[in-house]
Amino acid sequence: MKGENDFSRGSVLSHMIRLAAPMTLAQLINVLYNIVDRIYIGRIPEHATLALTGLGICFPVLTLIIAFANLVGGGGAPLFSIARGQKDMEEAERILGNCTTLLVLFGVTLTIMMFLFKRPLLYLLGASDATFPYANAYLSVYLVGSTFVTVSLGLNNFINAQGFGTTGMLTVAIGAVLNLILDPIFIFAMNMGVQGAALATVISQFAAAAWTVRFLTGKRTLLRIRKSCLACEGQRVRRILSLGLAGFTMAVTNSAVQMACNAGLKVHGGDIYVGVMTVINSIREVVELPVRGLTNSAQPIMSFNYGAGEYERVKKAICYTAVIQLVYTFSMWGLLELFPEFFIRIFNQDAKLIQVGVPSIHIYFWGFFMMTFQYAGQAAFTALGRSRKAVFFSVFRKGIVVIPLTLILPGLFGLGVNGIFLAEPISNFLGGTACFLTMYLTLYRKLGRESS
Repeated sequence: MKGENDFSRGSVLSHMIRLAAPMTLAQLINVLYNIVDRIYIGRIPEHATLALTGLGICFPVLTLIIAFANLVGGGGAPLFSIARGQKDMEEAERILGNCTTLLVLFGVTLTIMMFLFKRPLLYLLGASDATFPYANAYLSVYLVGSTFVTVSLGLNNFINAQGFGTTGMLTVAIGAVLNLILDPIFIFAMNMGVQGAALATVISQFAAAAWTVRFLTGKRTLLRIRKSCLACEGQRVRRILSLGLAGFTMAVTNSAVQMACNAGLKVHGGDIYVGVMTVINSIREVVELPVRGLTNSAQPIMSFNYGAGEYERVKKAICYTAVIQLVYTFSMWGLLELFPEFFIRIFNQDAKLIQVGVPSIHIYFWGFFMMTFQYAGQAAFTALGRSRKAVFFSVFRKGIVVIPLTLILPGLFGLGVNGIFLAEPISNFLGGTACFLTMYLTLYRKLGRESS
């Protein structure tokens, strides 16, 4: 428990930077799984915009699968780090083993359930008769790899939680590079279209999952997956799922928001605006990467130091997280305002989509920097085991603010599709302010009193 894997020693900022760099790169590489698919599909010779829109309709399903990985990995990793900080290595390994079993069970169950309800689900998500064939073709193949997704994403949290940031990056790098190579072969050379994109992703996720399991059962890791720890224990599972509800709820509400947006855009704007939202979601995934990377690097440091009783170091990690994220998101807001067409053209060259997409980006990303406060507050609540507050603010921003506004605003003042895009910035201001202020008053100030 010495050196770079002991977060209670040395500079807090240095630990964050050391972990954030590979974690951010890992996030970038991970996003490439789907981003590369969209870039290639957006350049299919025939029906590129319809194919891209069909892929966008699948986003809520993909988000839901990732949500279950976050439920287990996001809940287990902080508890794992707290146990490490308390020097309770046996409990840490039992948490890791229980999470491994849960990830496999969730992956298999999701695959079965999604196949059973795939057709009505896609139409509910906003598919039309024109876009359904593309959405169905992609999802039918992608679902085969659901278990690989949950295992690779969920278990990677435990690699990063032990301080192996570079190894965590390699976990997703292997799959992403393979996906980058296989995509053009399957999509264009073998003329498989959207099915080829999905097949490349499944093979890539399998490679990532295999690498993750191999590392966590090998000799290089500090704590490993052991057969004796795989049997789930009720109380431990409840603690894992309770704390993981924050990340899970955020992902599920994101999925619900995507569903509401696609359905509303189909009614008020047609397939072209569903395509615009696909592009906007793709842009958002990319520009949020450093925010997620910094959040993921800060959480194990907060958890470890909280378990070790180093409360001043926890406060420093919270401050660094908020300030760095605020500077970055404010800068990205400026770039998106100045060069929206540049970002759209990365994914699609359709002149009509660009024409309606530019004003939509201006609305959707207005005040983008305010989402920093949601991420920073959420990270602190989750890292320190405050599951109820973490879950509440996940539900509040998306479920209580965004979804109702998405349904209500299009009918007010003739806003139409602009009302759907306007719901996001309003939620950033309301949700971000409420989450960070509550964290400061109920958690940050308490840490100050406990450290004095």
